[in-house]
Amino acid sequence: MVRAMSLHTRLHQLVDQIDTIIVGKRARIEDSVACMLAGGHLLIEDVPGVGKTTLAHALAVSLGLRFSRVQFTADLMPSDLLGVSIYERGKESFVFHPGPVFAQVLLADEINRAGPKTQSALLESMEEHQVTVEGETRALPAPFFVIATQNPSDQLGTYPLPESQLDRFLMCITLGYPDRASERALLAGRDRREAIGDLRPVMSPAELQAAQQTVLAVHASEPLLDYLQALIEATRGGQWFTEGLSPRAGIALLRAAKARALMAARDYVAPDDLQAVIAQCIAHRLMPVAGAGRGPREQVRAMVEAVALP
Repeated sequence: MVRAMSLHTRLHQLVDQIDTIIVGKRARIEDSVACMLAGGHLLIEDVPGVGKTTLAHALAVSLGLRFSRVQFTADLMPSDLLGVSIYERGKESFVFHPGPVFAQVLLADEINRAGPKTQSALLESMEEHQVTVEGETRALPAPFFVIATQNPSDQLGTYPLPESQLDRFLMCITLGYPDRASERALLAGRDRREAIGDLRPVMSPAELQAAQQTVLAVHASEPLLDYLQALIEATRGGQWFTEGLSPRAGIALLRAAKARALMAARDYVAPDDLQAVIAQCIAHRLMPVAGAGRGPREQVRAMVEAVALP
């Protein structure tokens, strides 16, 4: 088991290193690290060119994880992702050729440009960390993460992700445009994708898995769980959203809050930890009620302000 203080230092170094690549987005980097610490998958939604793919690659390299990238397109087939058996004459048998999903980090780039059939091919891998191809189930490497990028739904050639797919992502974040000082640093500095080649792993896959076990041991008090349940129940009351959170989403939210507490070198969850991750963890799962006049993230923040602290 990794000791809390040494782990906190290592996590701080991890965020610092990625911050040299994705300039001016430290809060989003911390969200991404917390998501992986919690063992969840990450969805990054934004316009092209703001660093979504670069962030995914920098995370994989900095954690020493095997990285695979798939460009999702309208003609991408499930076999292109999962793999296929091909008859080899020399062996006089079919041999399975693994697809790019057999990596520790799969970057599903522009996931909403592929059709629903290909999108759904990811469901088993994201939930069970395995794939079933041609009737045979094959385990995926551990740890296993999907980091997907998504273009805004109003852009041409996109297919909306179904609710079942969105629910498999622990967090959904946006990067946004850099501020003026950060953009000047990008313009004046090296190409960020080239700079990724100079990165070295800050943690090993084994250390990451040990850290994930440490996350599970972070304490959540009874008053904290009362507060969490109050937030979950608020989403189900019909005042804020058309449908509320599932129990699975509530468990995922608590796990993300535990990861955030660990990054702050604490062995217990505070209300601030829940508030820090709640919009990223639940907004993509919810639809505001008609006439709300707010987007999902803004509606979540308004709901949090209305729910009393324990």
